[in-house]
Amino acid sequence: MSETPASPTERRTFLGILLAAIGALTAGAFGWSLFRFLSPVDRGNEDSQVRLARDLVPVGGAHFFAYQGRPAVVLQVSAGEFVALSAVCTHLGCIVKWVDATQEFLCPCHAGRFAPTGQVLGGPPPQALDSYTVTLDGDDLLIG
Repeated sequence: MSETPASPTERRTFLGILLAAIGALTAGAFGWSLFRFLSPVDRGNEDSQVRLARDLVPVGGAHFFAYQGRPAVVLQVSAGEFVALSAVCTHLGCIVKWVDATQEFLCPCHAGRFAPTGQVLGGPPPQALDSYTVTLDGDDLLIG
């Protein structure tokens, strides 16, 4: 059995093809990751409506929950009057906190302040918190 050694041109061609294949696989993996990161998440009808017990929300108090995979909050502004809002600050996406003492939302990141209706009271947020519809269904609240 005699083996003929590969010429330098054949070796160079083989290494070029190997390097191109590795580069293509790396670019494909990076491109797929970038595509998945930038493409919107299809949630379908996930949590299109949330059912909560009315007694979870005290008068003048708030109850935080997840709505369509994002933080949300429901308030009972006065007896029987409910307001549901997104709990994500419109400035940089931080989660707002309910302050009982002042009856307003406070964003811990840059001190944005929101009224119980979601309107901006102060700070850098450019717009009000998103609101959701609230329907009473017996002893439950239907949000969304």
